Amino acid sequence: MTRDKQINPSSTFSIDTTFVLFFLALEVGRGANFFALDTLLLTITTLMVMVLPYFLPSVGDPPRFGSWLGGRAVIAAFGVLLGVGLQKSVGVLVPDVFRFAPMTALVIAAMISCYFQFYCILKLRLAK
Repeated sequence: MTRDKQINPSSTFSIDTTFVLFFLALEVGRGANFFALDTLLLTITTLMVMVLPYFLPSVGDPPRFGSWLGGRAVIAAFGVLLGVGLQKSVGVLVPDVFRFAPMTALVIAAMISCYFQFYCILKLRLAK
């Protein structure tokens, strides 16, 4: 039995951390207070989540760093813009309880991403 469709590992490179990046950027935009320590720490964390997943072990060859980082920067910018829009609309267009939705989604996405990363690092490989 032959496989007609092969999964290209570079096409699925760090998908799980992309969700973490998006929800973290959403939280940065939602809680943006300029000149606040928590905003500075969230921004540093967002930049780390944007860059460091490139260096995680993967099955195939990683894509070019510049284009990969550019795509992740677009995702982060989109998340920040949505977060600012959510901050302005909470209590006006959407109920107040949605204020905590980005952080809840961030925690869930981070737990799933952590599971995938630990699985990829610790999975058993057959000796050849």
